[in-house]
Amino acid sequence: MRIGIDARMYGSGFTGIGRYTYELIQHLSELDNENEYIVFLRKEAFDSFKAPNDRFKKVLADFPHYSFAEQFGFPKVIKAENVDLMHFCHFNAPIFYNGDYVVTIHDLTLSFFPGKKFNSFWRRLAYRLVLKQVTKKAKQIIAVSEHTKKDLEKIMGVSGDRIEVVYNGVNPEFADSSEVKKADLMKRLGLQKPYFLYTGVWRDHKNLVGLIQAFDQMNEDLGEQYNLVITGRHNPTYHEIPDTIKSLQLEEDVHLVGMVSEDDLKALYQHALAYVFPSFYEGFGLPPLEAMQCGTPVAASNKSAIPEVCGEGNALFFDPYNVDDIREKMRMIATDASLRQRLVDHGFERVKFFSWDKMAESVLNLYKKLLNG
Repeated sequence: MRIGIDARMYGSGFTGIGRYTYELIQHLSELDNENEYIVFLRKEAFDSFKAPNDRFKKVLADFPHYSFAEQFGFPKVIKAENVDLMHFCHFNAPIFYNGDYVVTIHDLTLSFFPGKKFNSFWRRLAYRLVLKQVTKKAKQIIAVSEHTKKDLEKIMGVSGDRIEVVYNGVNPEFADSSEVKKADLMKRLGLQKPYFLYTGVWRDHKNLVGLIQAFDQMNEDLGEQYNLVITGRHNPTYHEIPDTIKSLQLEEDVHLVGMVSEDDLKALYQHALAYVFPSFYEGFGLPPLEAMQCGTPVAASNKSAIPEVCGEGNALFFDPYNVDDIREKMRMIATDASLRQRLVDHGFERVKFFSWDKMAESVLNLYKKLLNG
């Protein structure tokens, strides 16, 4: 059979979904010796993508996300490849595609936190229309957590028997000792003190302003002993992040380091005093697991899917809407070495539950079930 994979978000530039698509393709190439795969890619990824074996074919599908071209042009490209089953790895599938398909829904963030790019009535209407049609027409829906499944049932009215929960995995390479030395990393990024870490995009629901405010209060309480490192592409749309740093005079202590390489990311995790995940909403939440894999203690929000993923007792949870609570949990991790070690030990056990290999195996079994009728 010919299975299509919408890999237009393939690569590190799209963080979570890009990672999901990359790992899915890599592990399917190892697990499946029967089917052929057609991988649809945007121009940049198309040029760099190397098929893992001869059962994988790459096809250029340079259609921007959330565009008319995506809705009207992409179905024609898919149809030309005669796929028996299509897998859309994000909700932004073309609603006019009439072939059989599976769709992965990572979260319903835009239903709760539309952000600044989806702040118009028409954009929100288009989002809801696409999500409604795509989930209605899909042969099966993959949700990455029980929380996302419940959101789909509640917000979109999807029947639970059409949703299969398949957890994401964690790349075991994060457990390998980093070749990037701590002293070199600290010097290159201008870090002078032990640091707390956040990795990810800049969006409203990520609660970065709350994190910075909590860090400021904690650092002041403890005599300014720490730095805070925030990765992610600098996004001028969210100017309140650098504005908050400036207004609190934290330019020396809060470091916006932008997008980093895989090696630097692993080193940042491994050398951090703790990882902090302050989101108001997540459909899964991969970074806390990556931190646990690196042997780094985690302080995390107690909202949405985050407690489900981190598990009870494996992270120090806080209310993301309460800056004082974030501050206090960061203070506890900073000052209690035994607490940090306990979280590290529990984290190592927790990540054993998540595997990209298991994820791909579950997805492959779903393909086979649908293809065999």
